[in-house]
Amino acid sequence: MILGDFGTSYCKFLDLDAPRAKPTIIATKELPRETRVDLATGHNGKRFADRYVNELIALARGGEALITEDEYVLLDCGSRDIKFIRYANGKLADMGWNAECGASMGFTIELLERYYDLDYGHLRVPEQTFSVTCGVLGMSDIFDAVISGVPVAEAVARFVKGIAINAYRFAGSPAKLYLSGGLCDNPLFVGSFPCQVTPLGRFVLLRGLEAEAHQPSPPPVS
Repeated sequence: MILGDFGTSYCKFLDLDAPRAKPTIIATKELPRETRVDLATGHNGKRFADRYVNELIALARGGEALITEDEYVLLDCGSRDIKFIRYANGKLADMGWNAECGASMGFTIELLERYYDLDYGHLRVPEQTFSVTCGVLGMSDIFDAVISGVPVAEAVARFVKGIAINAYRFAGSPAKLYLSGGLCDNPLFVGSFPCQVTPLGRFVLLRGLEAEAHQPSPPPVS
C-alpha cells in the first residue's frame, strides 16, 4: 500500500509494502501527473488517491502514534496553512485549521530565504518582532524595516518570529507544544516560539495515514 501526503510545496510518500520502508519527498511542482496512491491526505490528495483522509484526522492519528502523553498540543505548519489538535485526558479535545490568517506562511519563509540568500541556521532569534497575521501581507513589514535601515537578515528574522508567535497564539498559547511540518528543520522558526517546542518532523501526517491504514475494515453490509 502506498501512502501520500500531497502538500502545496512538497509531497511525501511511504510504501508500506517495501522492506524497511522509509518516507520519500518530492517537490510538488515536479510531481508526475500520473501519480497514484492508495491512501492520501493533503489539499491535493483527492486528485491522486483511491481513498482520501482529512488532514486534521491524519494529524490526530499521527500525534497518537508519535506522542505518548495524555495531554498535548500538536501544531502543523505547512506551506499553505496552519492547523492544530489538542488532547486532554487521552482524548481529542480541540482542533483548528487556519488557511486565511495562516496564508502561505511556510511558503513565504522559504521564498525569503532563497530571495535574500539567507541561512536560517545562522540567524539568531531577534528581540523584536513584527505582528504577522498573514505570510503574504506581512512581507511589507520587511520592506518597510529595510528602508528604515534595519539589516535584511534582522528584518526577515523579525518576520519569522512574528509568524511563529501568530501560530503559537492560534494553537491556544500552550506552555509546551509539538511541531509538525517542514518548518521543524528551521532553527530560527523553532526557536522563536515563546514556549517549549518538540519538533516531530515533516512526516507526521504520513504516520497518521499509516495508523489509519492499519485500522480494521468495517464489516460488509448484509
